Amino acid sequence: MSKVISFQIPKSQKEFIRFQQDRGNHFYDKLHQHPQLQLTLILEGKGQFLSGDYVGRFEPGDIFFLGENVPHVFRSDPEYFEADSNLKSAGNTLFFDFQALGDSILEVEDLQGLRSLSQTKGACFQVLGACRDKLTGLIEEFESCNGLFRFQKGWEMLAVLEQAKDDLSPLNHAELNWGLSEKDGSRMDIILRFLLENKNRTIRLEEAASVASMSKEAFCRFFKLRTRKTFTQYLNQLRVNEALKLLEETELGIAEIAFQVGFENLSYFNRAFRKIQGETPSYFRRKRN
Repeated sequence: MSKVISFQIPKSQKEFIRFQQDRGNHFYDKLHQHPQLQLTLILEGKGQFLSGDYVGRFEPGDIFFLGENVPHVFRSDPEYFEADSNLKSAGNTLFFDFQALGDSILEVEDLQGLRSLSQTKGACFQVLGACRDKLTGLIEEFESCNGLFRFQKGWEMLAVLEQAKDDLSPLNHAELNWGLSEKDGSRMDIILRFLLENKNRTIRLEEAASVASMSKEAFCRFFKLRTRKTFTQYLNQLRVNEALKLLEETELGIAEIAFQVGFENLSYFNRAFRKIQGETPSYFRRKRN
């Protein structure tokens, strides 16, 4: 894990499926990518999932499928990083390495369906509906499998993904995300961590550019290219995501939530929330309750 963006899964070069259990106070919090396809089930913990132009939340029960070399980070909420926190995060992840199988296996007629999965470079999806339910059970069963049964269970998961395209919700624009260079990936990691750690206070464009060691003009071009959002749009998305959590889980007033997540006035918060969510904060809370 020494290099942020070229994070590699510790594995044998001949291992097709790698199973990883993440247990701790929070998930690995640095932007990273790897050539293996990734299927992650969130068991415990909440936070923000970031990948290129996508900014969203994750919670227990969510499943995400990531293609080859997708820069991403599951950033646990701030309270998971507190020294005296009793909160826990847990997830089960499978990594599929098609390179370990060799190119010829994708020429087998019965396995043509795998081509669509093996070519999901830069794309990430949230798995929904019946596909999510099926995969949740398969991932749970995978833990107790050995040998060829383990291999079989992995293929079954891939078959479910390949057959359930309606339950795969695209989250990002893949062409923006595939294969970030080490330099650009490290810079994006620095920027994202700065925004996530400071989003609840006023952040000026000049300060963010300085953190990235860039001029304002260069920073704006770089950031827009990698996220399809302006600096302000992205920061508002992070803040609204946190507001969603507070609207669901607390009894705080809407004005108090607005200021707590970093908005300087209530009217701006309401406008930003409606633009991003398509509804007002008060309606979102009533609907959820």
